[in-house]
Amino acid sequence: MRVTPSDSVAAARVSLRAELRARRRALTPGERLHAAHLVARNIDHKLGLRAGARVALYCSMRDELDSAPLFALARRRGWRVYLPRIERARLSRKMRFVAAEGEERVNRLGIREPLGHSTLSARWLDVVFVPLVGFDAHGMRLGMGAGFYDRAFAYRRWRRAWHKPRLIGIAYAFQEVPRIVPAAHDVRLDAVVTEEGVRKCITGS
Repeated sequence: MRVTPSDSVAAARVSLRAELRARRRALTPGERLHAAHLVARNIDHKLGLRAGARVALYCSMRDELDSAPLFALARRRGWRVYLPRIERARLSRKMRFVAAEGEERVNRLGIREPLGHSTLSARWLDVVFVPLVGFDAHGMRLGMGAGFYDRAFAYRRWRRAWHKPRLIGIAYAFQEVPRIVPAAHDVRLDAVVTEEGVRKCITGS
């Protein structure tokens, strides 16, 4: 069987994803929570989001950087919070952003989602905080492999048409890698916030 460039990129991503997830799992609960509080503090001090800003957060899974301090910050600062929800369609699954209010459910991936009907188009969010497995200085993001965020913000690959929202990764500093080989569908991040500070990304090639 001939191996194509896309096959080798996919294989490299699988290997890198496994390595970085293992490093996340090796953290103690105390280390994980401490880093999450530092990330929230860096966001509060360095991003300056105003009250009423339309902000998408995420409900963290077990080995992701805990998003609870971000929710607490959002309440203190008066942000309008939205959460991603996976909508099943016949041929594909899309992600919508729903106001974080009222009842929730746990989806088949083990992630909490809002059940409400107050949705907002991705284009009208001000900031989206994005979970990730790995990232590089050029804003390339390695996710879990399902592609939900890349599909939701695919229009950003033509930035002259629309510039919102700012996509900001949330990560541990050790999740930065020298280079992630881009795939055709990848949408770049504008910045990444870690426990060490805010890493602005070079969004060019």
